[in-house]
Amino acid sequence: MTKSTEVVIEIKGLHTRFGKHFIHKDVNLMVGRGEILTLVGGSGSGKTTLLRQILGLEKAYLGSVKIFGEVRNSYVNTRGKTIYNRMGVLFQQGALFSSLTVFDNVALPLRELHIFDENTIRDLVMMKLNMVAIGPEHANKMPAALSGGMIKRVALARALALDPELLFLDEPTAGLDPELSESFVNLIRSLRSEMNLTIVMVTHDVETLIALSDRVAVLAEQRVIAVGTLNEISHLDHPFIVNFFKNIRHKMDSYHYSEQSWKTVLMP
Repeated sequence: MTKSTEVVIEIKGLHTRFGKHFIHKDVNLMVGRGEILTLVGGSGSGKTTLLRQILGLEKAYLGSVKIFGEVRNSYVNTRGKTIYNRMGVLFQQGALFSSLTVFDNVALPLRELHIFDENTIRDLVMMKLNMVAIGPEHANKMPAALSGGMIKRVALARALALDPELLFLDEPTAGLDPELSESFVNLIRSLRSEMNLTIVMVTHDVETLIALSDRVAVLAEQRVIAVGTLNEISHLDHPFIVNFFKNIRHKMDSYHYSEQSWKTVLMP
């Protein structure tokens, strides 16, 4: 990253251990304001686990995670709740509450603040649904009545309910057909621009990776082995990177890929 870039997330010396098994050892990573950083790695490399560490859903064995300059030690402290209100999360399967309507799913984070009356909540919910192209006729539907693409959009509306500065996306296009996936990618790109979002994304989908990423962080060997633009990362001479990106380079030529001023780092 350039020295002038504001750091939104800073991870230092992070170790994650379940029992005697280490998922991460000495993970170091920074995310700058306004960028889309994508986490990639093989199955079991700890991508989603790292997201959970950043979110404070799991406690680190060693190391620290700072968001907006604040150390995230737990989910329950007062300052942590303030930080949490500045973040939104889109889980892999949407994670909508099956017993709540579309409207009530999106309204939930607004109601938890206990500062808005129901008329204001209604206006805000309908605005968020409109932002993700969900019409008002769907507001009273239950999640079971929605298509996979609609579930993703409603979950995104809920993630954006509190106008977050920081958005986490876990496999945002998983399970969508190519047309819906492209539409969802365009929606994320548009919202990123409109809301000045910083985004951390996990994906295995090549098209999504190429279309959205400003920088890519590669998880392997229980750590982040490299960080940089997709073009730069794909040319690094590391066995895992060579294997992972061997089928990506030719696809990059068919996308409009804009180089960013982020520095590539091959971690020692």
